[in-house]
Amino acid sequence: MNDTSKSTKSVGAIARCFKRYCEIHQSLLDRATPHVTVRWGVALLLALSYCIRVYLLQGWYIVTYALGIYLLNLFIAFLTPKIDPAIDDTAEDGPSLPTKANEEFRPFMRRLPEFKFWYSASKSIIIGLFCTLFEALDIPVFWPILVMYFIILFTITMKRQIKHMIKYKYIPFTHGKAVYKGKEDSGKVISS
Repeated sequence: MNDTSKSTKSVGAIARCFKRYCEIHQSLLDRATPHVTVRWGVALLLALSYCIRVYLLQGWYIVTYALGIYLLNLFIAFLTPKIDPAIDDTAEDGPSLPTKANEEFRPFMRRLPEFKFWYSASKSIIIGLFCTLFEALDIPVFWPILVMYFIILFTITMKRQIKHMIKYKYIPFTHGKAVYKGKEDSGKVISS
């Protein structure tokens, strides 16, 4: 009876510690949310440290290739709209009011939001750095072939994504979009 009460107490203590860790982790993520440039700067530093580590150790090319493929998939999900226009055009939600060429304002909603993109990319780079600590994951491979495969995969994937953007006329970035301003000040100063 005494052994079960000790194990129950230790399980409860572990659960409390894990819960506290999760609360601290979420609090840090919540505080980091508005600081976009700082977050991406940290992710860039992580990626740079990973590249330097792989370059200096001259290995872990399979891990690097897998990390590159994962980051490419995240980037494609970041560029893709949440509701695919190819599917949305065929399944309308009933009658709609006529608009000019049926183009109404719909904000671009991403399939993978920016914060989740940053968080997943940072986690994957940290996991990649962790994987470089184990010699068993340093599988010998002719790395120029992996680089060639990745470049081909990147070009084909981005070509398909750009064609999709052109076909359905959406721009996933805010740079270069039209900005409408309110009434201009006429220059008159009203004094009270």
